[in-house]
Amino acid sequence: MNGVGEIQLQQLGAPLTIALLAFFFGGTFLISLSISRRKENADGYMTAGNGIGFGVSAASMTATWIWAASMYASATSGYTYGISGPIHYGLWGALMILFIYPFGRRIRALAPEAHTLAEIMFARHGRSSQLMLAGSNVLGSLLSLTSNFIAGGALISMLSPISFSQGVVIIAAGVLLYTLWSGFRASVLTDFVQVCAMLGAVVIIVPAVFFAAGGPSVFVEGAGNLTAEQSTFFSSDAFLNQGAPYIAAVLAYAIGNQTIAQRLFAVREDLIKPTFITATVGYGATIIGIGMLGVVALYLGIEPMNGDVNNLIPQLASTYLGPVLLSVFFIMIVGSLASTADSDLSALSSIMMADIYGRNIAGGKNANPRTMLFVGRITMIVATAAALYFAGGRMNILDLLVFVGALWGALVFPVIASFYWDKVTNAAFTASVLAALAVFLPVRFGWIPMEGVTGLVFDVFAVIGIGVVAGLMVFGFFGARAGRITGTLAALAAAPFAIGFLHDYAVLSSSLLAYAVSTIVCCALSVRSKRRFDFRLIAARTGNFDEEDAGQASPGRARPATAR
Repeated sequence: MNGVGEIQLQQLGAPLTIALLAFFFGGTFLISLSISRRKENADGYMTAGNGIGFGVSAASMTATWIWAASMYASATSGYTYGISGPIHYGLWGALMILFIYPFGRRIRALAPEAHTLAEIMFARHGRSSQLMLAGSNVLGSLLSLTSNFIAGGALISMLSPISFSQGVVIIAAGVLLYTLWSGFRASVLTDFVQVCAMLGAVVIIVPAVFFAAGGPSVFVEGAGNLTAEQSTFFSSDAFLNQGAPYIAAVLAYAIGNQTIAQRLFAVREDLIKPTFITATVGYGATIIGIGMLGVVALYLGIEPMNGDVNNLIPQLASTYLGPVLLSVFFIMIVGSLASTADSDLSALSSIMMADIYGRNIAGGKNANPRTMLFVGRITMIVATAAALYFAGGRMNILDLLVFVGALWGALVFPVIASFYWDKVTNAAFTASVLAALAVFLPVRFGWIPMEGVTGLVFDVFAVIGIGVVAGLMVFGFFGARAGRITGTLAALAAAPFAIGFLHDYAVLSSSLLAYAVSTIVCCALSVRSKRRFDFRLIAARTGNFDEEDAGQASPGRARPATAR
């Protein structure tokens, strides 16, 4: 191992590690017990009553977006692409949180008491669109859960004598313990405590590692370890391989991810804007700061232990921190992964409760809230077991993030259009998503030779995808006209530079193709439709499943037709 080969890595020891884990998960479990109800409520289990205040909701959004995988991936980006890597990772991720809120206000206005985005798609289109969105979220949340367990196992195995497999099981059991009985309410309340601990730890840990490693002199003495691309803020390599794919992927995460949508449905409607703005700032500052640890490792010439870049952050911490700060670091990472893992469990349970059982099996009106709670809790147990199985593969976290985000890219335009354009049909939604996936998969995995005319054709569509991404970002804030103008200008500006070489970057190209194809097909099939959808039907077709909550609807809010 280069750079730190002779340095003795610090470990916490098994008793201290177990004590820290018991302290953390025992504390969160006590918080969960304090809000538990003797007679649990199905709607509260999924959305906590649609009225969470600013402080808790902003903290929960921040904690959910800041997960162990994002910390590790930001450091990986810094180590791989140099000083611009964490900025491309953290800045675009932060801005995507900001871009959610205008769409979020529209979604809440149409469906004030919904539980999932897929439930709204059922009300808007029907079963096929609902199951597409629900299915993608099941896959995404399972992969997210898996990556958090991988991060936890890697952390524990690095910092203690406990093995990776044992660490994964401990993390999984701890998260399941406090989330199982109170669901989303437990997740959102523990997020508040976790984000406070996380942000405090980041302020201490990052400077401590930096100065222990040598301080500013690291950048002078280690400059020779960087290539020309890694040493510049304006690295085209970093932008094309990290920044641009992440812009596309995170926009897809923002629109399609149930963990984000769940907080959108839970926060008080008038607090959506300040909640998302606060989360934007908190996420950006934290993730860029953590990512700089990867840059420090690059300057130091450190080789990741066992060749696994997921080990970089715990490796630096165990090299340069003493027992006290190492314990603080340990709690920081455990808190970050737990805050997202419990969100994934809550998202999966809501999908199975509302979309699979509530709307499809029971038909909405006949859904039994007690059965829904049983379905939700069983889902958490099964999902945890599945994630434990997948975690054994120790997949690369950065690859997982980009892959799932690109898959969601096929859904972004059809989902957004369904909330604004009354001519979008179920056939248009379904066909556009399937067509986008049919193009995305072979390009992403190199099943099609991207040479000659074929490469140029795909480049043209990828340029259209650039226009779609830019147009959607502007549309949310400034409306359809501004979005169309921006999208057109972005595509025209990119064309001379992108056509001819963009197909060489499979991750970026495939993501943009998913956006372009889904947009073209959805528009082509919808524009000829003579049917007009009445958006008022969405509120009537979504709502509470519990009789007690349905009867206590907020003043001025009509009781949903599907509530009993």
